[in-house]
Parts: sequence; structure tokens; C-alpha cells
Amino acid sequence: MAESGGEVRSCLLKSEEEEWEFCAGCNIERMKRSNAGIPFKHLFFVGVITLCAALPISSLFPFLYFMIKDFNVAEKEEDIGFYAGFVGSSYMVGRALTSLLWGVVADRWGRRPVVIFGTAAVAIFNTLFGLSINFWMAITTRFLLGSLCGILGPMRAYAAEICRKEYQALGMSVISTAWGIGLVIGPALGGFLAQPADKYPNIFSKEGLFGRFPYFLPCLLISLLALVVLVFTCWLPETLHNHSSKDVEQIDESNVPRNNKASQSQKSLFKNWPLMSSIIVYCIFQLHDIAYTEIFSLWAVSPKKNGGLEYTTSDVGEVLSVTGMGLLLFQLFLYPLAEKSMGTIMVSRIGAVLSIPLLFSYTYIALLSGLCLFIVLNCASLLKNVLSVSITTGLFLIQNKAVSQEQRGAANGISMSAMSLFKAIGPAAGGAIFSWAQGREDASFLPGDQMVFFILNVVEVVGLILTFRPFLQLPEDTITC
Repeated sequence: MAESGGEVRSCLLKSEEEEWEFCAGCNIERMKRSNAGIPFKHLFFVGVITLCAALPISSLFPFLYFMIKDFNVAEKEEDIGFYAGFVGSSYMVGRALTSLLWGVVADRWGRRPVVIFGTAAVAIFNTLFGLSINFWMAITTRFLLGSLCGILGPMRAYAAEICRKEYQALGMSVISTAWGIGLVIGPALGGFLAQPADKYPNIFSKEGLFGRFPYFLPCLLISLLALVVLVFTCWLPETLHNHSSKDVEQIDESNVPRNNKASQSQKSLFKNWPLMSSIIVYCIFQLHDIAYTEIFSLWAVSPKKNGGLEYTTSDVGEVLSVTGMGLLLFQLFLYPLAEKSMGTIMVSRIGAVLSIPLLFSYTYIALLSGLCLFIVLNCASLLKNVLSVSITTGLFLIQNKAVSQEQRGAANGISMSAMSLFKAIGPAAGGAIFSWAQGREDASFLPGDQMVFFILNVVEVVGLILTFRPFLQLPEDTITC
């Protein structure tokens, strides 16, 4: 009798595999069962595509101060940061309005179509932003770029689906590493390549294209990369199942039915507190990170009389290049070990705690000069970005473990919409606070930039507090210690 049951089970599995032969998601599941190793090729695609989506987000920050100045919309120098904040926020406003939609599309028609469309949007609208001739054109092109590039949410779901369970931390680490490097290398490109006719007069003429559009070159380079990545997406396998989970049982890596996950998928995402609490905490930290990214560049290029470093865009690019290389090494080799030994949420908490004294030190870094300033600033920038990406990676993992595959695209869409809303507030608020702080250098309480970094720390502390119970509830299979 037992032998007969085994034969029935064997036949069932055989017929199911024949039935699912042309299902892209089932092909990925079979690949994971047959190959116990790390899917290096697929993770390479994930990293490159995520990098393409991240580069345009902050590439403008090193030259945004000078772009706004060239637009002649600010009546005085102290107002430049105020207008810069609106250009920086426009991308995130667009993304906040459409991320949930792109998540639903990814759950309905697949991850790959959303990635292809988003990559094409980067190539088109980032190019147009570099050709902006006035303040409103810059805001419009950035808004459209944010609205139409819905890559990150589906790619987060994709990284979780392409990896076996034991490698999901690595998959999320690749996402956050590529994203973090993009947010660092993007400004480095913007810093080195903006205003090329002034920096490299032997190569670029002031009467030529890059002389008339001084901020076009870094945007063009990123757009060309997006076109190359668009070709890569032709080999990107789909991970979404194209059959209904109600018609057939889904079989996991050990051939165990996953009925519990199917029933879980029927629950409302908004009633899934492990998911929603992790999204809220994630949004707080992302608000902090985008505000820091803009403020760092504004602070670095602002005059010394206002508490800045009086750096050129090339100087900022040099600092961020060093940061990006160190960030890559940390995330690929050290983060998986830290997550395995200390736990997902503990790594995030430690990152938040260490960021607080680091930010307080920035106003004193401005008092340094020469080689000492170069070394200390590079170390501080690298450490700050390493800590920020460590926080983000842990929260990525928690969000994807809180839902089943059927809802992963929509869950990441909700996360992206909420995060984009907070990130839309970040540059506008950061620019306004920076402009206000530079006008109070003689204040008795937290003068000048001290107030800026104090406010950044307040946001960090709020995020840290929310990582503890009872607010943040973790999925059952999350490593906590």
C-alpha cells in the first residue's frame, strides 16, 4: 500500500512537471533544485540592472548647486539649496505615484517587461534632463524619469526568487550593494564629468555641445549604460509563474507542498504587520539617506564662510569614487558574514547606532584642511555609506520574507511607493534646512551646519527606536541573533 502511494506521488510529480514545462517560474524552481550553487550569472544581471536604475537618482547632486545657479531662479546664493531640493524631489514624487502600479504589473505580466520598460525610460529621460535649459524642464524630466522607471521593486522580488533560501541574503546584498554603489558612483560621475568645457578645455570646446549644455555629459554616459543594460535584459529569465496556484500545487525545493503560503497570499498586504512595520522603518531610514546624500554634496561645494568645504565637483567625485569601491568590497565579502553571525535586524540596529556619532563629527571635519581633510573625509564618507547600506539590506530581507511569491511584486511596489514619498520629502526638506542653517552661522544654539547634522541624527534615532518590538515584528524565519 505504501509502495502504491509512492508510485502515485511519483506519477503526480511527473505529470506536474510536464504540465509546467513552459512555465518560466517552474523552470527557475527546477533550476534551483538541480543546482545547489550560487546563481552567479543571474545575480550579475540583477546587479547590473539595479546599478542602471540607481545611477540617475543622485548623479545630479554634485552639480545641482551650479545648475540651479545657471538657471538664475535663486535671488541670492543662500536660496540655491531651496530650489535644488525641488529638482531632487521631483524624481521621488513621480516614483511614489507609480511604484505600486509597477509592482502590480510585475505580479500580473512578469518582472521582465517592467525591467525592460524602466531601463528604456532611464535612457530617454536622463538624456533629456542633461539637456535642460531651465528650472521647469529639469523638474519635468526628473518627474517623468521617476514615474516610468519602476525597476527596483520587481528586481527585489526577482533577487529573492532566483536564489535558493540559503542564498537569499546574498541576493538582497547584491541588490543593496548595486543600489548603494549607484547612489555613490552616480554623484562621482556627476562630479567628474559636469562642466567638461571648464575642466578639460583641451578636449571639450565651450562652443560645442558639452559647452552649451555643461551637465549633459554625465547624463549621456549613464543613458548609454542603460542602452547596454537594455540588451542584457534579453537574456534575463522570467521568475513569475504563469499558471494559477489554485489549479496546481506549487512544489518547493524539497518537494513539499506550499499550501500554507498559498493561503497566506490571500491575506491583505496592508494587514500584514511584519511587512508594513518593516516598510515604515525602511522609509524612515531612506528619508534620512536621501537627505544626507543631497546635503553632503551641497555642504562639500558650499563656501567655507558658510561652513562648507569649498570643494569642486571633481573633488566630490573623487571622494565618492573611493566610497563606492569600499562599499562594493564590504557588501560582497563582509555583509553576508555579519548577517549570518549577528542576524538581519541586529546588523541594521548596529548600523543606525554607529551613524549617530559619525554624523556629529562632520561639522568638525570642516575645520580640517589638506591631506588630513582628504583622509578623514574619505573614511567618514565610506563608513557612513557602509552603515546605511547595511541597514537597507536587512530591511530588504525582512520585507521579502514577510510575503509569498504571489504578492512579492505588489509588496515591493507598496514599499517603493511609500519610500519614494519619503524620499520626495527628503531633498526638498534637506535643501530648505541647509539654506536656513547657512543663514544662522552666528546662532548660539547649534549654529550653521551643526543644526543640519543634528536634524539628520534625530531622524536616525527615530528609525533606530522603531526597529525594536513591539513596533517591528519579524517574519518567523528571520535570523535575529
